[in-house]
Amino acid sequence: MTRTNGLDVDELESLIEGVSAESEQASFTFRAETEWTGGFASETRISDFEQNETTIESPEFTVTGDEPAALLGERTGPNAVEHLLAAIGSCLSVTYAGHAAAKGIEIDDMRFEFEGDIDLRGFLGLSDEVRAGYEEIRATTHIDADASDEELEALHEEVLETSPLYDNVTNQVSLEFDLDFE
Repeated sequence: MTRTNGLDVDELESLIEGVSAESEQASFTFRAETEWTGGFASETRISDFEQNETTIESPEFTVTGDEPAALLGERTGPNAVEHLLAAIGSCLSVTYAGHAAAKGIEIDDMRFEFEGDIDLRGFLGLSDEVRAGYEEIRATTHIDADASDEELEALHEEVLETSPLYDNVTNQVSLEFDLDFE
């Protein structure tokens, strides 16, 4: 068994080959359920998901969200826009590690720094000229790997082309909303 970046390369190759041969293996549905817990706080539960219409049992995870005191919260957890930065970082980590492993690139150290700018006038409905969300997100990848600068630049471009969260943030995604009155 060969391990690169903590991944079993044989299993990674089998996953790639399996999805290539049977595209339905690539079909996943993930779910999250968020419950408001008062004030600006919430809890999101994440557990089972589906692969090719088959439920895959998973442990349940709870993610807490809240606002800082400056935004009238109690800071019992990161706020939603901070969760978004964390989600992008998590996705980029997975994408870098997997694509690097497939190329035989051993990553010794990797981390990401994110900053995002928000103007609350959009969220508060005070200006039609200001977005409700991030105006801009800035990211820096810090990577130490057994590869040349050119190989790492090519890996970076591949990651930007294949990272699901990078894609979701940089391209418009359809979001269908139902409203259920109880």
